Amino acid sequence: MDMRRITARLRGDAGMNTAEYAVGTLAAVAFAGLLLKVLTSDNVQTALTAVIDRALQ
Repeated sequence: MDMRRITARLRGDAGMNTAEYAVGTLAAVAFAGLLLKVLTSDNVQTALTAVIDRALQ
């Protein structure tokens, strides 16, 4: 084997391992839950309704 191929193979990390996938998935789910909580709050729903009403008039 060529030394450059060995070095490139050892240096390159093409993807995430299982632990990184788990942390990434957990972060995405936590962010989605937070976003859902914010968007379903009364204040945000009132503001979004006002914006939509103004846009339709």
